[in-house]
Amino acid sequence: MIVAFSVAPSTSDAAGSVHDAVAAAVRVVRESGLPNRTSSMFTEIEGEWDEVMDVVKRATEAVGQFSGRVSLVLKADIRPGHTGELDGKIERLERALADSENS
Repeated sequence: MIVAFSVAPSTSDAAGSVHDAVAAAVRVVRESGLPNRTSSMFTEIEGEWDEVMDVVKRATEAVGQFSGRVSLVLKADIRPGHTGELDGKIERLERALADSENS
């Protein structure tokens, strides 16, 4: 499965920033050893249900150290028997775009 999630404290620091809290969450994801990717809005992680959800939970708890209230947005692509889809989906998209440009 692939999970795309965004987690942030509901309150920010004095400068209005949440980057330290988000960095703590991303650190948990990267240290998990699971395939992952972070963009400006979401972090994607790939693995089995239990291991992915454990990482999301620990990342959420890491953000909770910065605020008594945390916002979590999660989207999952559950496709049993498939691995490597974090990159595979993008590769197929790029091929489709290239094919349409060459037609």
